[in-house]
Amino acid sequence: MRVGGGQLFLIAGPCVIESETHVRTMAEAIQRVTSDLGVPYIFKSSYDKANRTSVASFRGPGLVEGTAILRRMAESTGLPVLTDVHEAAHCEIAAEGADVLQIPAFLCRQTDLLVAAGRTGRAINVKKGQFVAPWDMRYAVEKIATTGNPRAFLTERGSSFGYNNLVVDMRALAIMRGFAPVVFDGTHSVQIPSGSNGVTGGQPEFIPLLMRAAVAAGVDGIFLEVHDNPAEAKSDAANALQLELLKPLLETLLAIHQAAVPVSA
Repeated sequence: MRVGGGQLFLIAGPCVIESETHVRTMAEAIQRVTSDLGVPYIFKSSYDKANRTSVASFRGPGLVEGTAILRRMAESTGLPVLTDVHEAAHCEIAAEGADVLQIPAFLCRQTDLLVAAGRTGRAINVKKGQFVAPWDMRYAVEKIATTGNPRAFLTERGSSFGYNNLVVDMRALAIMRGFAPVVFDGTHSVQIPSGSNGVTGGQPEFIPLLMRAAVAAGVDGIFLEVHDNPAEAKSDAANALQLELLKPLLETLLAIHQAAVPVSA
């Protein structure tokens, strides 16, 4: 698949690797949905969530074990894989198991991390920081481009709106799309960061609303954290999309995308 090629694609999966069995189950379940609908699909899960609010929160299996799990899952399903990287030293190892390296929103200005990720030659997804203006994200793309890697794209996931709240400015999608392909993250955008006594809360009932608006506004791809039992998810439980809701949501988004694409596209 080619990011920015005109066909709406999906990045989805559980926030963090909870177990190898769960990763495989989720990948295969989502793959069945996307295959039925003809949607290009990149599986997403993190080997480490290094930015959890509380030190007591579950982080994942770690770099080495997590990368191996993702590699085995990719080999068995044929799916491309995306995972977060938090440190420059992790990039080469993570690239052994992932096709796309993701720069977390809090780290989108970290030059050493962006350059190290770019040097792997993998596609790089940079989450727009909650504190960064959309026009300033061009500098993240430029940092990656200095490595000779042109395969960067950007993901909008909401902007800080006071304490413990996010808001989505749909103008950001068009602004950032002026210098890179753009993905909209419909699950992190409904977070209530650190809003539940050391745990991030969320308003998942607004996921469909924001996703519809973003696709109508014109995006290249969509990002959803999806779980078969969000209440028991070990990370981002409050804002994950229930697996059974994925297919009807995608059907709606595909219809909107088809209606919104210019005739000349």
